[in-house]
Parts: sequence; C-alpha cells; structure tokens
Amino acid sequence: MKSRQQSGFTLVEIAVVLVLVGLLLGGILKGQQLISSARVRNMADQNAGIQAAYYGFIDRYRQVPGDMPAALACRAISAEVDANCGGTPTIGGNQNGRIDRWEEAGAVWAHLAHSRLLNGSYGGNTATATQYEAGVLTGQVPGNAFQQPVLLGFTDDYDDGGAASGSTVRLAYVFGAGVTPSLLRELDVKLDDGDPGRGVVRGAVNTAKPGESTVGGDDFGTGAPGSEVILWSSTTGAPCINNADATGSSWNVDSDNTRCNALFLY
Repeated sequence: MKSRQQSGFTLVEIAVVLVLVGLLLGGILKGQQLISSARVRNMADQNAGIQAAYYGFIDRYRQVPGDMPAALACRAISAEVDANCGGTPTIGGNQNGRIDRWEEAGAVWAHLAHSRLLNGSYGGNTATATQYEAGVLTGQVPGNAFQQPVLLGFTDDYDDGGAASGSTVRLAYVFGAGVTPSLLRELDVKLDDGDPGRGVVRGAVNTAKPGESTVGGDDFGTGAPGSEVILWSSTTGAPCINNADATGSSWNVDSDNTRCNALFLY
C-alpha cells in the first residue's frame, strides 16, 4: 500500500510569506512615523504662523491682540469682530499690555482672524476655562493637529529645569494637549534643544503654579481634570516628564499619556 503523503508549505514558501509580512510591518511602521512627523511639522508651523500674526498685529494696531479693548477692536479691526459691536461689545481686553484672562485668550483669535493676519474664523467668546476648553468644538478658538485648543497668554506653568528662581510669568504659546511625550520630544528637538526644562520649548507642568492671578489675571492652569488647556494630568497616563521641575528633566518617551503638552516661550 502507498502511504499517504502529507502536504505542507515548503521552506521557500514560508520564507516568502515571512518576507511579505516583514515588508507589510515595515510599511505600517514607516507610515506611522510619517504621520507623526507630519503632525510635528504642523504644530511647529502653526506656532510660527501665530507668532508672526501676533507681532504683525502689534505693528499694525499698536495694541496687543486679545488685550485690545472690545470697543476699539470694533472700530479699528472690523464690526464683524464682535456680534455686539453695535451695542456693548465684549470680545476684547483691559489694555494692560498682557493676555492674562480667559476672555482675552479667546479674543486673541477673533482679533487676529478678523484682521486677516491669521487664517480661520473664530468667535473668541471664552469667559471661563470651561468655555475655552470646549472652544475648538464651538468655533471660538483654533485647535492643534489633535483638535485640542491652543493658547497664547501669560503663564508660569512650564518646567523650570530646577532653576533657583523657579519659572516666571511669561508670554507663551501653548501647543495644545492630545500629544504623547515622544512627539513632544521630536517637536522640542526640531525647534530647540530636546530638553523640557531649558530653552524656548518647555514642558507643561501637572500642577498649576501660583503667579498669573497675582498680577491681575486668571490662573490659566486651572480647568476640569483631564481637559486642562495647559497642564497634563497623571490620572490620564504615566508622567509626561521624568524628574519634572528639577535638574536633568527629560521627556518620558515611554509614556503613552496623550494629555501631555508643551509651551513655546516668546
């Protein structure tokens, strides 16, 4: 009797399959890397555009966007900047030379957009932290590549790298949350030195520091847990920064926390 031969894959066939699987995995990983790099470029370009618009506004109007009084904005920019320009407008600030209140942080975007210095159309109606946090969905403020609100204002909620004097209140652009530490490190390397505690790109802190409200504004670090505009929360994942606010701090690239954030100091 003839024995029944068992059919199976040859070594050549198995090798071909393994090569194809390797190529597919390599393509997927390369695709993810390209997507991440594109998002990092988008965040860097967005900051550059907003920075140019900010200084362009000051050069044109001799006023700080957002801090410009609402009535003056209606006259100098456009009656479209505020739905109440014909009555009592509210999209503006107190003209103290600082963007230091939630309503001013929102008004920044209405002023820049209606002066045609920034692409988009934003209402800028954000009287509270909660309104600002929801501002991307309501059309009040712009969002980053992850559809999280960005912010331009005076704050001290950034990593000070262990500086003896701590962090001071400075004008900063907040890149917005929704980002992992590995992407923020890539962004930091692209724009600065890769260190979250030094240079112009700094990591956000996970606990608001006192300082902003003492000079007449709001503490931009406040907000609902898990949706803060600046801060990152340890309740949503591993720490974003190793050895935060101390010498030798570094981006925790092993963390998958997507509520991390960074600031660009102007």
